[in-house]
Amino acid sequence: MKKVRYLFILLCSVTLLAGCTTRSQSGRVYTQDQPKMAHTVLLGTVTRVEAVTIEGEPGGLGTLGGGKGSALMAVGGAVAGAVAGSMAEKEITTKDALEIEVRLDSGIIQLVVQETGEAFDVGDRVRVVKGGDGSFRVRH
Repeated sequence: MKKVRYLFILLCSVTLLAGCTTRSQSGRVYTQDQPKMAHTVLLGTVTRVEAVTIEGEPGGLGTLGGGKGSALMAVGGAVAGAVAGSMAEKEITTKDALEIEVRLDSGIIQLVVQETGEAFDVGDRVRVVKGGDGSFRVRH
């Protein structure tokens, strides 16, 4: 029984650590690999801006649990705690964002969703930056 408990604690710890790795979706934040790759810059004009929400992800934060008493009760309590914790973490990781529509100078319309952090208005001249990894961001 002790081996099962230790295995459960180890599994929860690994899940917790994996759940702590969230990436910013801001136009001003680059991941560790993005500075090392070439980016293409496309010029255009903002034609529409709408506030949207980036849905949070349940991670491992809420999966830690423990219990005393019978194994069945401990597992049941851990599962209930994990569900409640995952729901709370999803709410915490939900982010405000902007859906920015840009008419590129080429005539193509590009739609980019990114976290808030830079204000955009219809008519703004902007750069749409395409990363080598396929990511897009809008910048002034």
